[in-house]
This record gives sequence, structure tokens and C-alpha cells, in this order.
Amino acid sequence: MSMTPEYASRRRFLKSSLSASALGLGLLRDLPLVSAEETQPLMRQVRLRPEIEPIVRLIETTPRERLLEEVGTRVKSGRLSYQQILAALQLVGVCNVQPRPVGFKFHSVLVVHSAHLASVASPDQDRWLPIFWALDYYKKAEQEDIHQNNWAMAPVDESAVPPAHQAREAFVRAMEQWDVSAADAAVAGLARTASVGEVFEIFASLGSRDFRDIGHKAIFVANSFRALHTIGWEHAEPILRCLAYALLAHEGSNPAERDSDLDRPWRENLEREKAIPTAWRGGERRSEAVRDLLETLRYASPAEASEAVVAHLKGGVSPQSMWDAGFQFASELLMRNPGIIALHAVTSANAMYHAYQACSEDRTRRLLTLQLPAFLTLFRQDPKGLEAKKERMHLIEPAALPSDGDEALDLIFAELTGNRYQAAERVLSFCQRDPAHARRFIDHARRMLFLKGTNAHDYKFTSAVLEDYYQVSPGLRDAFIAASVYNLRGASEPDNPLVQRTRAALG
Repeated sequence: MSMTPEYASRRRFLKSSLSASALGLGLLRDLPLVSAEETQPLMRQVRLRPEIEPIVRLIETTPRERLLEEVGTRVKSGRLSYQQILAALQLVGVCNVQPRPVGFKFHSVLVVHSAHLASVASPDQDRWLPIFWALDYYKKAEQEDIHQNNWAMAPVDESAVPPAHQAREAFVRAMEQWDVSAADAAVAGLARTASVGEVFEIFASLGSRDFRDIGHKAIFVANSFRALHTIGWEHAEPILRCLAYALLAHEGSNPAERDSDLDRPWRENLEREKAIPTAWRGGERRSEAVRDLLETLRYASPAEASEAVVAHLKGGVSPQSMWDAGFQFASELLMRNPGIIALHAVTSANAMYHAYQACSEDRTRRLLTLQLPAFLTLFRQDPKGLEAKKERMHLIEPAALPSDGDEALDLIFAELTGNRYQAAERVLSFCQRDPAHARRFIDHARRMLFLKGTNAHDYKFTSAVLEDYYQVSPGLRDAFIAASVYNLRGASEPDNPLVQRTRAALG
């Protein structure tokens, strides 16, 4: 039978292929055997949504010294949007940076929403600076993590994920028992089936139940959900898994089986909140109650501080006055003892107030209102050592300024790092001259952050305190924002070299 040209060609191809295969088998005979397990898809990495995974991999695989330029090229060509970069930054961090302790290198995740807040509030020409700074900061944290233990989030144990109707109960039980593996499976089920509000309600209280990691747990809760609100709930699962794992960080034996000073305020407040009247949110704002609680916080124990709040609420005082006192005392701690610990009193108050505002259950709100003062007494550290210091929120007096225009702002920021107390007095004077001046000060402070900021605390603190200015009662705002100078950047500090690199990448 004669063969068609196509058939003859196909036979020649098969014959040559078989010959090559036989030759190949001879060459491969000396190589290690491949197991059936190794032929399965790689499951070490967490599965991400297909539209965001390539951007996450770009951030992962591009060397730090080239990342800003690579991202800048894609932004200029329209292949990458702000929203996509923000989502990828959050996801690459939770998947690749060890969240225990909740701080240190993990600030690359904690700072993403703070950088976003700075971007949103900035003028157009500066809007990319915080996000590009955060990209570089992630690569620094990634290098540290690789050097330490090269942590990566493992895939979910799908066989342990509870069905939808059991996910909430399973997650709450696992978190109460500090059971890491059970919590990881349960929160995956929760992320897939529950509403944003339902999940946030659980995490809002969990973030503030213990004082480990000096408030970073509460900060991670607030920033995670705020980031998800911006990037979309479809990215929730890996973020919530990382969050649950971080919240279960502890020292020593299981906290559910012992009585630690770090857990006691929460356990006591679970009972204490029952004494708060049903109509507790309808009270009056009273300046004398703010002053009284502020004085209490200077010397009280955690239990005494929470009891004082209960007494004020039972006496018809608005919970806003309790938060006002908390905001003021956090700032006073920073004035009296500038540094990392006091700084986190400010950022923790910001995070807990966000949870208070965003949650829907009264019980959660009451617990948060009692937890903040308890936390603040733990931030206080050594009351005797601070007693001799003159810095008190109610003692700041306005100082003379040469003008009320740009010259005054330039003077404040030029001398800010030399004499913080004098700078606070000048800011108070500047803000009291005109209600619009506070906004001008805030804008100037944020611009100094973009130009001079070098670490996550610069962004976390600045974003928190400038946001809280509008959350403090009006009569207290000027003194509150004046105290912020104790951790703001001044004009005499060197510019961050990333500013020019970012502008060049986008130029």
C-alpha cells in the first residue's frame, strides 16, 4: 500500500522520536529517580488569586536594587496600578515574612496601610513616594527573614477546614485554647464563608485581649482589615491566616492554662464590662472626667484604670471622654519618655479606637473601652522615674511665633529636633491662631515624613497621630497635635535617598 506524503512524514517523525528517546534513556539512566510525589504540583506556596500572583512573584523575585525601577517601568506603561501594588505588598509580606514576634521585620506588613494613608492624603506629586518606600522596606525585611529562618506560610490543611456552619465556632474555640493548627484551618473556612463584619467582630476583641508585643497585635488587626477594605475581601484568606497565627504568639506554656499579667486585664474586664449601663453610649462629654482619668492613668494599676472608666460611664460620662483621656495620656507618655515603647502607646490607641468605631456589638465596644486604659498603664513602665519630668499634656502653653504663615511653619520644623518641648509650644500657638492652621501643620508634617522618613515607625506614628487629630474632641485637638512633635521629622534631618530614586524610576 502506498503511503501519502503526510503519513510518510509522520512515520519518519515517530521513528526519529523513538530513536531519540532510546538515546535519552541511556543518558538519563545515571540520574536520580523521580518519585511519584515529586511529580505533583508544588504546594509549599500559598495559592493567590491569578490576577495578583504575577505581581507578588515580581516583588519576590526582583532584587532589591532593581525593584523600584522594574515597578516604575510597569507603572509608566500602564501595566501596574496603585491598587495592584498595594494588594501585592500586603500579600507578599504575609506569605513570606515571619509574623512572630509581631513587630521587627514584620513591620513590612504592619506599615502597608499606614503608607497607603500617607499616599491618600498627599499631593499628587508625592503620592507614589510612600508606596515605593514600602516596596523597598519589604525587600529589606525579606532579606532579614531569609537570613534568620526563611519562613513561608504553608498551604492550608484542607482536610481540617470545617464546614461553613461550624467555622465560626471552631475558630473562636481554637483561639481561646491557643491552638495554632486548629485556628489556621478554621480561619480559612471563615474567610471563605463568613461576612467581613462577622469576621472583624471576632478579631477586634482578639487583637486587644493580651499585651504581648506591646500593642502590635491590635495594630495588625486594624491595619489588616483596613487594608482589605481597600484591596478587596477576595484577598482575605492568606491575610487572616497570618493574622490568626500572629495573635497566638506567646511565651512559655499555654496562656489558656495559666494566669499571666499580660492576660489578666482582659479576663477581669470580661466580668467588669457587665457593670456598664445599657445606655452607656448616650452620656455627656465632660472635660473634668477627661482630666480625672488622665490623672488616674499616671499612677493607677491596670485594674484601677479600668475600674475608673466603669465609674465614669456609670456616672453618665460619654465613652468619647474616656478615649480622649487615653489619646492624651498616650501622647503624654511620648513627651515624658520618647522612644519605641511610648510611640506604640500612640499607635495602639489609634488601632483600638478604629476597632471600637468599626465593630457593631456593644460588648466588644465596652471591652475595648476598658482595655485601652489597662494597656496604657502597662506602657507607662516606671512611674517614679517619670514623676520628676515636667512634660504634661495640660501644661503645654502657647509660645511666641514671628508670624502665622509659612515662616512660622518653617521655624517650627527647622528647630524641631533641637528642642521638642519648645516646638510643641510653638505648634500649640500656631494652631490656636486659626482653625485652618492645624491642617497646614499636618500637611507639612506629612511632607517631612515623605522626604525624611526612614523606618516603619515614622510612617505608623505619623499616619496614626495625624488621623487621630480629627478623632479627639475639638477642645483637646491643638494640644494633642502639638505633642506629636516628639516623634516627627524635622527639616534639618537628611533626605531619604529613596525619594530621588523613586522619582527617577517614575520619571
